[in-house]
Amino acid sequence: MKRIFILFAAVVMSAGIAAAQDMAQATELYNNGAMELEMGNTAAALENFQNALAMAETLGDEGADMVTNCKTYIPQLMLSVAKGMIKEENYDGAVEQLNKTIETSNLYEAADVAEEASGLIPQVYMTKGNNLLNEKNFAEAVPAYQKALEIDATNGMAALRLGMALASLGKTDEAEAAFVQAAANGQETNANKQLSNMFVKKAQASSKAKKYQEVLDFAAKSNQYLENANAYRLAAGAAQQLGKNAECIASYEKYLELKPNAKDAAGVKFTIAALYQQGGDKAKAKEYYQAISNDPQYGPSAQEQLKTL
Repeated sequence: MKRIFILFAAVVMSAGIAAAQDMAQATELYNNGAMELEMGNTAAALENFQNALAMAETLGDEGADMVTNCKTYIPQLMLSVAKGMIKEENYDGAVEQLNKTIETSNLYEAADVAEEASGLIPQVYMTKGNNLLNEKNFAEAVPAYQKALEIDATNGMAALRLGMALASLGKTDEAEAAFVQAAANGQETNANKQLSNMFVKKAQASSKAKKYQEVLDFAAKSNQYLENANAYRLAAGAAQQLGKNAECIASYEKYLELKPNAKDAAGVKFTIAALYQQGGDKAKAKEYYQAISNDPQYGPSAQEQLKTL
């Protein structure tokens, strides 16, 4: 019996020595973490605190205070590491780190850190998308903005920028849907301007290809979102080519209404006068001929037509 007691006592002493060694090692890791944190080495501090936590959790009551302290610091340090990645423009790494931060913060009951990390994720996607858009890397900008919208469908700026990227890729239908979403979420003025310009460009391309009905359709879409002088100018030219004189006159008149000092105003007025004259509306023809009767280029012809009328 005496021999058994001596053996038991030896085991207890050995376990006590091992536990003391573990506590000493955990304390050293914890202190190293504190030192690295003071020196501004966030990643190194995080690693030391995580290792200290893992060891302290095996020590029961003796390591309880260290466990609590580590769980306080670790979420904050994880968030700091993520912010450092954002500054370094490592956006994909930052999102991954932020998601880990949220998971750990929820586990350690650090609700404020989890909330801040969650709020940063859509900002990271927006920053990534904006940089790619500025670099004219439209194909890669699209998924970045889409990720931001998956998190918050009411992010009007993300929808607006997504529309711009899609429009630059020639994806008109998708771009229109994105701009409409942007308009519904606080970006109506900017979205409508983008939509109007997008369809003007489509109308210009169709005009070069001599697809005049397409010109009329795209110009109408442009003016649907925001009246555009160039859209009316293109529509007038297409309508004239298609023999739609009344539509041509109406578009030219809207063009002059929006852009009264246009360089080609005199020529446009001469065309309107001629079309009115062809249609038998002498009063309107005289009105437009009279308006340009003193123009250096069109005045002589306008005066001749006034004599005829």
